[in-house]
Amino acid sequence: MKRAVPVTLLVVFVAACAPKPILYPNAHYKDVGEEAADRDIDACSEMAKEAGAAPGQGKTGQVAGSTAAGGAIGSASGAVGGAVGGRPGRGAMVGAAGGATAGFLRGLFRRAPPSPAYKQFVQRCLKERGYEPVGWE
Repeated sequence: MKRAVPVTLLVVFVAACAPKPILYPNAHYKDVGEEAADRDIDACSEMAKEAGAAPGQGKTGQVAGSTAAGGAIGSASGAVGGAVGGRPGRGAMVGAAGGATAGFLRGLFRRAPPSPAYKQFVQRCLKERGYEPVGWE
């Protein structure tokens, strides 16, 4: 039970970082207001998900890639540091472990860009409702 709380908080934190479109404040946006625009963004996002487009597609691959890159960089720098002390193998091992951990955490908490299909779906939906999406945040 004690482990469930941190995991739940992590899921909420990552979900809160989901990418959202930025809307240009055109006449329609000014007429309906920010709250209605946020509801329309949520509705378009749900429609995209129901159609099969995932907002954070590729997150697993992003984390794995970041972990591997961190491990490789840590291993190389650890080997150099270890060579100075006369133990390049041990330095590489320690560097790889530290680098992989840093890479994993970096990949885990970095916001994944929206998948192209999700982004296009949401933008089209918003345009049909009278908004002008100008980017993603």
